[in-house]
Amino acid sequence: MTISEGAAPPDFTLKDTQGNDVGLSDFAGKHLIIYFYPKDDTPGCTKEACGFRDLNDEITGLGAAVVGISPDSQSAHQKFTDKYSLNFTLLCDPDKSVMTSYGAYGEKVMYGKKTVGVIRSTVWVGPDGKVLRHWRRVAKAADHPQKVFEALQSKLN
Repeated sequence: MTISEGAAPPDFTLKDTQGNDVGLSDFAGKHLIIYFYPKDDTPGCTKEACGFRDLNDEITGLGAAVVGISPDSQSAHQKFTDKYSLNFTLLCDPDKSVMTSYGAYGEKVMYGKKTVGVIRSTVWVGPDGKVLRHWRRVAKAADHPQKVFEALQSKLN
């Protein structure tokens, strides 16, 4: 499936670190940043998560929420959250079905080789439930949270 700006994204319900069901509908009426990442506690993913952590007060101050989604387990997410004091929700997509529906899992080029895996990407869903922006392939994980914040700030301030 292709994520199109101006269209509704695929609905989902996934488990958080506590085993609770969290769905897209839980964020109805809010701005939602959904970022997809390959694996907890790896260098790029840690930089990206810590970037969202460090900007989370500013992001929530603009009326938005951040959710990270990876194929990792609840226990891996909990360890990652505890280790880096993450202050936003991480969701588990072990079968990669939500990632696939958002175009965040599939063929990619890594170190010059074609492979299949998680495609680091982000989707911004507006309060009306429509996609406002889709960052299809995030090249620099460490810089990405700031770019997302700047996009939110320019639209919401």
